[in-house]
Amino acid sequence: MTMNRRHTLTGLAATGLGLMLAPHALAQGNSSLAAIKQRRVLRVGVTQAPPWYSKDPRTGEWSSGLGVSMGKSMANALGVKFEAVEVTWGTAIAALQSNKIDIMYMMDATPERAQAVDFPKAPLLFYSLAVLARDDLNVSTWEDLNQASVRIAVPQASSMDRFLSENVAKANIQRFPGNPEAIAAFQAGRADAVCLFHPPLLAARQRLGRGKIIVPTPAQSQPSSAAVRREDNKDFLAFVDDALLTHYKSGQTQKWYEEFLVGFGLDPKASPPVMKEML
Repeated sequence: MTMNRRHTLTGLAATGLGLMLAPHALAQGNSSLAAIKQRRVLRVGVTQAPPWYSKDPRTGEWSSGLGVSMGKSMANALGVKFEAVEVTWGTAIAALQSNKIDIMYMMDATPERAQAVDFPKAPLLFYSLAVLARDDLNVSTWEDLNQASVRIAVPQASSMDRFLSENVAKANIQRFPGNPEAIAAFQAGRADAVCLFHPPLLAARQRLGRGKIIVPTPAQSQPSSAAVRREDNKDFLAFVDDALLTHYKSGQTQKWYEEFLVGFGLDPKASPPVMKEML
């Protein structure tokens, strides 16, 4: 499933897509690909969000996370340096538009965002709707949760809330303002499970030291992507598209994800994969 990283990078460079890059329509008319090559730096937006990005508190370096690994790989394929630029999920689009960063991984290609930035056709990865459940709760399907005796915590008015309301309506659905409050209800024993897309549950499971993460069947998965600046010249977009597809199909994306989980103290075998083919 995996591919030698050097082989992967060589393949990306050999596509010819790594010959020109740039950050959006610069005053000089350069493309993002050309500007990155001229600057010799690929600026990647980062924010503290394991397993995607993680800053080492001792050094202040953005040293781990799937997005960091992928950014370093793309920079290496282009023959430039990797530079982490701290943003937030809410400011990443503006950072791309103002030419402060060149790419932001783990941005879902929503219709609203697609009006402001470009997204490659190839998915970055897939993440799934999951539950962090009591260790003794027998769950393998959504129907297992669809009973009045099961208390499920969920952020109110979220996509998770909508799915539960439509498909697990018999359960005792407890709605909270946000992720932290829903997780706190599970931690306090006021809920038998908490339902979120699986990445936030990884950190919750690691922090709580109990519970099991399950992707009930039928799996509800959706792709995530990488946002780049919108411009007439699509060379950088084409490079990113090819890189994401190569990393995903070779299994390298899943490998980087599992490497972070191990470093974070989690067992990859007990965590949902980010390839839908593995669910």
